[in-house]
Amino acid sequence: MIKDLKTVVLAAGKGTRMKSKTPKVLHEIFNKPLLARVLDAVISAGSSENIVVVGHMADVVEEYVSKNYENTPCVLQKEQLGTGHALKIASEKLKGFKGNILVVCGDTPLITPKTLMEFVKFHISNNSDITVMTAFFDNPTGYGRILRNENGDITSIVEEKDASEDIKKIKEINTGIYCINWESAGFGVDEIKNENAQKEYYLTDLIKWGVSCSKKVSPYVLKSSDEIFGINSKLHLSTATKIMQKRKLNELMEQGITIVDPDTTYISPETEIGEDTIILPNVVLEGRNIIGKDCKIGPFSHLRGNCKIEDFVKIGNFVELKNATVQSHTNICHLSYVGDSCVGQNVNIGAGTITANYDSRTKVKSKTEIKNNASIGSNTVLVAPVEIGEHALIGAGSVITKSVKENSLALTRSPQKEVQNYVK
Repeated sequence: MIKDLKTVVLAAGKGTRMKSKTPKVLHEIFNKPLLARVLDAVISAGSSENIVVVGHMADVVEEYVSKNYENTPCVLQKEQLGTGHALKIASEKLKGFKGNILVVCGDTPLITPKTLMEFVKFHISNNSDITVMTAFFDNPTGYGRILRNENGDITSIVEEKDASEDIKKIKEINTGIYCINWESAGFGVDEIKNENAQKEYYLTDLIKWGVSCSKKVSPYVLKSSDEIFGINSKLHLSTATKIMQKRKLNELMEQGITIVDPDTTYISPETEIGEDTIILPNVVLEGRNIIGKDCKIGPFSHLRGNCKIEDFVKIGNFVELKNATVQSHTNICHLSYVGDSCVGQNVNIGAGTITANYDSRTKVKSKTEIKNNASIGSNTVLVAPVEIGEHALIGAGSVITKSVKENSLALTRSPQKEVQNYVK
């Protein structure tokens, strides 16, 4: 872990191009907001405290942060006067701090903890006062350009709106991620001026200030430019989802998991899968899930998060699970919903089985427990809270509202009637 590291997350922007009532940084990829993915990355990289600069719909963003993260205070940027202005406001929370400050953007959900750790370690090992992360783009439109001297040293960053045509040809860009030795260079934030076309306080001007004051300013070139892909529209959101999808699927296939059709398979980064498990087409695994070895998932299965699937389990066609534990050698193969449930070993759940776990009047979700070796007939509704005992058998077409003891048969089927010659 990296010691004496804090982070400032810039999350005040309105995100006009998202065309949404939801703040940009709270838009989700695989059921997790962009801001949460950034916070998780910096926390995993070793940041001890994370200061989130909020602005547009600040109360909504701050409410999310306070409910989900500790050591993550929010500061309000009432007027969005640039990234330098945002860091000026955050600096009120950093008085007396003598470590390093990581500055990141709240709309870059693809950044990884590994990259951030390497970036900070590079900054520390070089005894740098300021380090800026850069990247090379074939099409750098929209990004600030990195200017270097004849020795290859960075001299400044020029925003595109202030750049000449020659500067716009430069392909090395500013990613918006910085590491600042707060004791030796933090006071430079107060020296940032708004002498530019936009009359904003650019954080990029900290680089020019550092060079002019003979501070050690270092560039760190990012290996994979995908990691700093910023979200400014719903199109960008879709693109980032595809990148995250491909990254995760490649990782899983290298670990010995079979992904039959990567183009139609969506698996969240938080999901863990054991080797020799087969994922069939049109599977969506959201949230955090743990799936064991030698399982078969799909086609058209949907895990909505907080699911634990043990070894040798089959989750089949059009099956949906949420908040469910399924123990080994159990089959849930067809057209079923299992939520807020614990399913034992060697259980067979017939087609069309539903756990009715939600009371819409009280807003309460109740638990369903199905013990080892039970068998649930097709088109059964299990009305929670309910427990199905070991080796119990539930007849097809039943609505079960009371617990069933072990080795028992339970059914609620009406007597069959036949009217002869009715058709004639």
